[in-house]
Parts: sequence; structure tokens; C-alpha cells
Amino acid sequence: MDREFLPVSREDMEKRGIAQLDFVYVIGDAYVDHPSFGHAVISRVLESRGYTVGIIAQPDWRTTESVMTLGRPRLGFLVTAGNMDSMVNHYAVSKKRRQKDSYTPGGVMGRRPDYAVVVYCNLIRQAYRDVPIIAGGIEASLRRMAHYDYWSDSVKRSVLMDCGADLISYGMGERSITEIADALNAGIPVRDITFVPGTCYRTKRPETLFDCEMLPDYEKLCSDKKTYAESFYRQYCNTDPFNGKRLAEPYGTVYVVQNPPSKPLTQQEMDDIYALPYCRTWHPSYDEAGGIPAFAEVRFSLISSRGCFGGCSFCALTFHQGRIIQTRSHESLLAEAQEMTKDPDFKGYIHDVGGPTANFRQPSCKKQLEHGVCRDRQCLFPRPCKNLTADHSDYVALLRKLRKIPGVKKVFIRSGIRFDYLLQDPSDEFFRDLVRYHISGQLKVAPEHVSDPVLAMMGKPAHSVYQKFTEKYHQLNQEYGMNQFLVPYLMSSHPGCSMKEAVELACYLRDLGCMPEQVQDFYPTPSTLSTCMYYTELDPRTMKPVYVPKNPHLKALQRALIQYRRPENYELVREALQRAGREDLIGFGPKCLIRPAQGRGAAGKGGQKAVPDKKSRKSGQKNGEKRKKTIRNVHKKKG
Repeated sequence: MDREFLPVSREDMEKRGIAQLDFVYVIGDAYVDHPSFGHAVISRVLESRGYTVGIIAQPDWRTTESVMTLGRPRLGFLVTAGNMDSMVNHYAVSKKRRQKDSYTPGGVMGRRPDYAVVVYCNLIRQAYRDVPIIAGGIEASLRRMAHYDYWSDSVKRSVLMDCGADLISYGMGERSITEIADALNAGIPVRDITFVPGTCYRTKRPETLFDCEMLPDYEKLCSDKKTYAESFYRQYCNTDPFNGKRLAEPYGTVYVVQNPPSKPLTQQEMDDIYALPYCRTWHPSYDEAGGIPAFAEVRFSLISSRGCFGGCSFCALTFHQGRIIQTRSHESLLAEAQEMTKDPDFKGYIHDVGGPTANFRQPSCKKQLEHGVCRDRQCLFPRPCKNLTADHSDYVALLRKLRKIPGVKKVFIRSGIRFDYLLQDPSDEFFRDLVRYHISGQLKVAPEHVSDPVLAMMGKPAHSVYQKFTEKYHQLNQEYGMNQFLVPYLMSSHPGCSMKEAVELACYLRDLGCMPEQVQDFYPTPSTLSTCMYYTELDPRTMKPVYVPKNPHLKALQRALIQYRRPENYELVREALQRAGREDLIGFGPKCLIRPAQGRGAAGKGGQKAVPDKKSRKSGQKNGEKRKKTIRNVHKKKG
């Protein structure tokens, strides 16, 4: 079957005989017609319902003409910043501009504006004053109510108050966008579309809010951090489609109203969405620029599930996809994999089979599809719930079927494995298959830290759980005669992590005999528990004070400790150990992190930068050579 991209020009419209589109979709990413890209899913879902959709990708936000190229749509404009929040896309945690945009042709930076949803919607409103505008995607979804914005260091209003859009379709918007489209097509004015789950709207009629839970007004949120923390947690507890309440946030005489989330998709609905006629590549207009870098990550991967009940504090999935797992059938995934093998560039390797958490293939307990998730507790944290259903049998069966497809050499799992959930399964069948068949030399896992107080702030299991996992992992590797490694993802400067805990992590790495190549500084992105902690210095779950390292220099000290062996980090590590009162770790003993510096204080004689003395350097070189020979076996020995 020949598959066509959706119209991106008047010429495309004429070829299809379209005089006026039903919807024009303005997107911050390049146009990639693949189900890993939200704009592709939403546009194809609308097309399957009989609506015509055109795409304006990365328009020039400095001119209204750029959003007028496809003409005035019959029903409305759709707007998304792309697969990432535009500010995360543009800036590192240091707030320095990134050099590459993986969602732009050739990876070129600067093709979308900061705060793209606000800019695009206002641009459209200038061009068409009365056309309905519906904002969606990750940026609008996570900024749908008042939120702390790290880049401006301020509490920003709901994006709906600043962007000129009529509605926000938040979360995974297939249900809400079709209901909005049907309402508009039936002639209902957009101002009256206030009833759709998974949407936010504005109103000046408080008498209509009788069934709402009223949040504090915006001015109060800005002036009182305790009130902000309380309000955020009320939102966090109302992210479930079965028991979530309608929320209203006042802005003077205007109220932003958040309807409860959309119901989860059934397996058949998931299958239908992923079976739509995607072209499964980028638009050919990008060929000359070398295509879209982000596409390489998903081209030969399979999305098997949505949602996550992991409950990590620094993750926004609770606000966007929700905690209820939704899955595709084996038949749907096998059909996609078989189609994949026909691609001339397919080399026999399926890069991933997963979702936000790869080994979640079912709701965490049986009651969720009827009653929803618990409002006041997590499934895995601080310890697994007694009602948790930890069963990997369906995932094991799926992976075994995929491995048997002719033309498939290997099926890897590269999206996150939740190791505490894995250990709860009374059967180790999946663990064994994982080690034997699904690892490409090394398994990336995310313990994030080793200090239990910090892990508690992160919503992660105690360090002893990770240790139990590593022991089992190395035991299985030894049993099967394999030598596969663990690559731990670690995070510095998370709320709750003082210099004491940072030193504890460095000592753990010392004993392990490895130094991570990459370290993630905590990044306060919109609508996470950790970001709320960062701003308010309170844990919104308990309202207890939390230590937060905000000073850039203190954050640099914590980061340097994780990579204490790097020569360029010497002075930072030395200062960090002095601040922590751990000068015992500066010396020549086997437990020391660094050698003493030559000269006095932070600088040597004459104001020169202090460096390790000659004896220290030789000792460090000798130890370094020894580590190079043994590091690949350390995890194995520890197991």
C-alpha cells in the first residue's frame, strides 16, 4: 500500500483535491511520520476519523505569514512545541545553550523559539483572531497549571493564560482531540467545549465550577512557597482518570479549569493507533540536510506500552502519561517487527521493546482499571505494595516470539528496567532471558544514588535493593559464561543531597572501581515532585524541609565528586572534601579519593594552581594502569 505524507504545502493540498483543511497542525519539531512522534499520532488519528490535517513544521516565529501557508482551517489550529519542552530542548541544566537539536533537520539549533507553545499560539492569533486553537504535547501538558519555571526562576501562569489558545489537550491526547474535533464539527463553539476529559479551558463564570476543587489563586502561589507546594501536591494526587477531580485555578476573575484525565486506551485501541498508515520516516524535504537525528533512536524500536507506576520524583510521566499501564498486543508488535525486517537498512537488530519502563506490561494491580491508582500511596515506593502484581510472563512470551521472526538476529532492551519490580517477580525467568538474550554487552540501569535519604527524596528504592539486583545479575552472567557489565545512571545535586551524601556516592564508586563517563545534574523541569522540592525547599508529600543545592558552585562540587579521578576536577574535589569535613579522604591510603596538593591552601606558592606532587602523580598513574586492567571485572567480582 502506497503511503503518503500529510499535506505540507498548497501544492500537496491541490494534489489531494483539498480546498480547505479541517485542521492545520503547527509543530516545533521537524515532520516525522512515525508513531514515536506525537504530532504523527494525533494527525493520523484525526485522519482516520475523516478529518483532513496539514502540517506546518518549525515555522518562522518572526512572521505571521509562516502560519498562513496552508490557509485558514475549517475547524481549528493544533499546536505543539514538539517531543520535548522547548526550554529543555534549548538549554542544558547550566542554562547554557545546547549546540544540537536532534528534532531538527541536520541537528541544527535555533529552528524553534523559546516557550514555543506561547509563541506559536500568539502568532496564529495575530493571523486569525477567531479560529479555535488547541495546544497539546509535552510542553502544554506539563505547563497546564501554574508552574515553577527554572529558566526564569519564577512561577509562571498556566500556559493557557499566556498563549491565546482556547483549549489544552493534555496527556496522550488521542481521546480528547477526537472528541474536540467532533464537537467543533458539530458546530459547538469552542468556548462551550468544557466537558472533554483530558482538557483544560478558561472561564469567567464561577457559577459553573460547583463540582471543582478550588486551588489557591496565582498571586498566593507566587508569594507563598508552602502554598505552592500544597497546591502542586493536590494536582499530583488528581492525575488519575478514575478518581481524579476537576480542578480550578483562579487568576483574578479568570479561572483555568482542568478536567480529569482521559480514560486509558484499551489494547485494541492501542493496536489500532499503531496500525495507522504512517510513512515511518521523516519528510523527504529533509533528505538534503541529512534527516532527523532523533529518528535513528526509534527507527528499529518497538513501543510496547505507555504509562509508568514507578513514581520517580524527578519524572513528569505521572502528569503526562499517567500511572496506569496500557499495552499493545503481541500480534500488533509482531506485525510491526515483521514489517521492520523488510527495510533495506535493517541489519537484524531490534534496538528496543519497551516504553517509559520496559518491563511494565500490565497495571500494577488488578483494581486499577476499575478504581484507578491509589491517591495517597505509590506502587513501589517506599516499598512494594502488598497488592502489586509482579509478573513478567507476558513480556517473556512476547520477546521469545520476536526472537523467532526470520531476519531478526537480536532483540535488545534499552529503555529502562525497573530492577525493584524485577526482583519482586517470584519467577526469575525474565531475568534469565534478559541476561542471555537481550543485552548488548552492557545493561544501563538507574539506581541514581546510594544514599537512602536521597533515594527517598527521589522516590527510588533503598540502595540495598540495587545491591541485591547487581549480585543476581553477576551471578547469572557467571552461570551463563557471559561477561556483561552494568552501567549505572547517577544523578548529582538532587534535592536532599548534601555534600555528605555526595561524598558517600564517591566512596561507593571508589570501592566499585569505576568512574561514570556521564553524570546527570538534577534538572528542574516543569511538573515534577523534585522540581517542586527544588523551588520550595519542601517535600510536598510531607511538607518537611528539604536541603536543596542551588548554588552553581556547590552543584559543580557534587558533580566533580562523582568523577573524582579526572585531573581537571582535582581542586573541586579537594574543596568538596574539605567542606564535608572529610580530609581523611585526601592522602595516600587505599581509601583516599585524591592525593594531597603541593603547597598551602587552594593554591600553591606564587598563587599557582595546586596540583598533586610528583610522588602523588606517579602513584596515581600506577593505580590508573591497574584500574584499567581490572575495571571490566570489578562488577563481576563484586557479584
